[in-house]
Amino acid sequence: MAYDAYLADRIRRVLNDKQIYFSELKMMGGLCFKVDNKMLCAIFINKNYGDSLIMARIGESVYLDELKKPECLSMDFTGRAMKGYIYVTPEGFDTEDDLEYWIQLCLNYNPLAKASKPKKKKPL
Repeated sequence: MAYDAYLADRIRRVLNDKQIYFSELKMMGGLCFKVDNKMLCAIFINKNYGDSLIMARIGESVYLDELKKPECLSMDFTGRAMKGYIYVTPEGFDTEDDLEYWIQLCLNYNPLAKASKPKKKKPL
């Protein structure tokens, strides 16, 4: 398993406490949480960082302010920063209040986010 099961349970608890309907999708060795068929956040263990990270989809309006925090890293797995997405290190979600803060930021942006287009099945 390439993600922290305990962290996944903590995120589930936050979403359930807020009575948010969500789904989960295992992808690229991590676990993605989706609301309204749109990525909310994801968790994975980053081998370069050496610990669990939350990939938070927070939107561009708060991106630059949140990126100034020491527990935030630019999301740049393609070599170019993806505005509106950040990595949160364990120091940023150590307490339940901290974790809830990040989940709420993701939930605030979710209605504005665009859903990925479903892939068309290729004919056989």
